[in-house]
Amino acid sequence: MLIGEVARYSGVSARMLRHYDSLGLVRPTGRTVGGYREYSADDIRRIFHVEGLRSLGLSLRQIGSALDDPGFTPSALVGDLIRKAEERLNRERELLERLRMVDTAEPSSWRDVARIVELLHGLESPSAARRQQAVLASAEVPAMPAELLAEAVLTESDPNVAGALRWALTRAGGDGVASLIPAMSSDDVDIRRRAVLALAELPGDEAIAALTDALGDTDTTIRGHAALALGARGVTRAVPTLVGTVVEGPNDVEAAEILGTLAGDPEWAARIMSAIADELAIPTADSAVRMRLTQALAEMPGTIALDILRQLADDDDRAVALLASSLVKVLEAPTMP
Repeated sequence: MLIGEVARYSGVSARMLRHYDSLGLVRPTGRTVGGYREYSADDIRRIFHVEGLRSLGLSLRQIGSALDDPGFTPSALVGDLIRKAEERLNRERELLERLRMVDTAEPSSWRDVARIVELLHGLESPSAARRQQAVLASAEVPAMPAELLAEAVLTESDPNVAGALRWALTRAGGDGVASLIPAMSSDDVDIRRRAVLALAELPGDEAIAALTDALGDTDTTIRGHAALALGARGVTRAVPTLVGTVVEGPNDVEAAEILGTLAGDPEWAARIMSAIADELAIPTADSAVRMRLTQALAEMPGTIALDILRQLADDDDRAVALLASSLVKVLEAPTMP
């Protein structure tokens, strides 16, 4: 079969067939009387073998070794090709995600595109200072994709950079909450903690619903952050967890302040006082816990904590008794006209 027929049959151009010949990769078995290349059935079969191996990413030199070396073993080479293919796929996925982020921002100019790409590069920096600088600079980028910022929040371990990212996320608008909610189901407790901190700073009913669900999280820190955020928004469902935060610490001072605000509602005042009294009545409560609970009573509005404080003034724990006595004196002191 002549070269033109082989090209039509195999789909390999005549120019490439000549190149294969010059490399010794596929040499036609014969020549016509006029000197034209003439390919046998075995030659054509070898062409298909070459094309098949090329489709796997082998170089022409590697293909020649594979076809001509009887001792050639494909396993190592195929493994290397798999690794290289995976690397290319990862690069392509990263490029695709980057393009989607840019598209989501709906940039109005190539300058905006350049700023978004600059932010993406900055967030990938190993330097926390560089990442923070990139986040703060993102304030100049209109319609910064909330999805991008949410993803960065969930992976950022530096507290300063994480704070900057949460700030940027609140400014970005868009659906940042939707990007964070799936993270609340992560098996990684650090990811859930980062997500709840970000949700705590975002407005809207969806954020409140996600934070309410977080009250049932197995992690104390996550429950505490969710309760603080919900209590600050006046969500009374957080009261039991807020009392638990006072008991366990840290953030007991903040939790007590929020409980004091919620106790402005007479109905919830009674429930909050009852919950604190129940914790104080637990025989196994250590001195530090009882001190935190007594200090929390100081945050209650008016004189609603006075009766409990009077009882605590005679407490067996001297530190608790002294604190309670001081608070009683303050509450019983006559108000200036």
